[in-house]
Amino acid sequence: MVSRVRVWLNRTYAENVFFMDQLRRNPCGRAVEIHATHGDADSPILAAADVAALEPEGLSPAAYVEYALDQCARHSIDVFVPVLHQATLVEHREEFAAVGTALLAPPAEAVHTFQDKVIAYEAVEKLGIPAPPWWRVRTAEELVTAVDALEADGHKACFKPASGAGGVGFRIITRTPFSLMHLNGFPSPYVPLDMVVEALKQADEPVDWLVMPRLEQPEVSVDCLTGPDGRVRMAVGRTKNGRRRGFTLDPQWIEPSRLLAESFGLHYLTNIQFRMLGDEPVLMDVNTRPAGGLHQLSQCGINAPWAAVRLALGEEPGDVVPPFLGQDYTVVAGPRAVRPVSLPQQRAELDLPVPPAATATAAEPTVEAHSEQTTQASHPAQAAQTSDSPLTV
Repeated sequence: MVSRVRVWLNRTYAENVFFMDQLRRNPCGRAVEIHATHGDADSPILAAADVAALEPEGLSPAAYVEYALDQCARHSIDVFVPVLHQATLVEHREEFAAVGTALLAPPAEAVHTFQDKVIAYEAVEKLGIPAPPWWRVRTAEELVTAVDALEADGHKACFKPASGAGGVGFRIITRTPFSLMHLNGFPSPYVPLDMVVEALKQADEPVDWLVMPRLEQPEVSVDCLTGPDGRVRMAVGRTKNGRRRGFTLDPQWIEPSRLLAESFGLHYLTNIQFRMLGDEPVLMDVNTRPAGGLHQLSQCGINAPWAAVRLALGEEPGDVVPPFLGQDYTVVAGPRAVRPVSLPQQRAELDLPVPPAATATAAEPTVEAHSEQTTQASHPAQAAQTSDSPLTV
């Protein structure tokens, strides 16, 4: 009899409820017990898990490693998919292996390379993969210099944190003075340059921003699955142009993604994003984690989470190739269950319901969420619900 596989997802984004759904619907029919921890009692991740707990409050990255090792040992976790504190956790891969847990994440060197977008762009340009022109900016004077240079070349300037994920902090620079126009309709990513300059001058400490041209659609997000041996098993692009989504195996997106995955040891599930600079595809971002929209690959017949878990267990899923690319689609949000009560004084007293044939651990104190993002999780019956950016935790 094949034993069940225990998979733990820590403080992950809400879209990973679909990651869980796909593990349960694996084509092998193998039993999967899903563990989840989070700092928000109302995260749908906790409601979707078989074994759920709130994470302890205020842990440093080093203390979190100790907490994670204890979780893996106590619950006999086979595969751990780290999102929170990924960079620190992967530095302790051998310690997790010693308690019988495989980390579904790239090696530490790869994670650190792509944490900082400046380091990442410098590294990929050495491979001959085009990146957009960029400036690292920390002061108002540096911002104005970068914006002037971009606009002189006919570009619209934008900025985002040099380290960050999910589109948090992304803004587009405009020379239009602030007016009621900026207050009409929904909140806009456009910010007047003079207001940003003044905010920087008044700031108590420097920022760390990447200033670059606003890149155009289509956006192509390539999901890769790479083994610890460095061989890519899967590389499938998801295209986005306005509301319209689709899939692609076009070499102009796939070949640079394979080169990146192989060259930097981007093991297991990673996501590589491109956009257009004029007529040229350029690298936008590399995520060393499963993408929020990874489940959309089910629309072309792929169960990427299960293939990745098999790789982490030392099994060989073979080359994961879409049997069909399917028709274009759009994404539609919908409801997802949360646990019934999240009032702090009641958490420890409740026997909170979980999916059938599963139990929940006692709730522990909460910890603040590691990022604030806006996309709402959707219903699993809607096969292509959410995009990769921004993400909700």
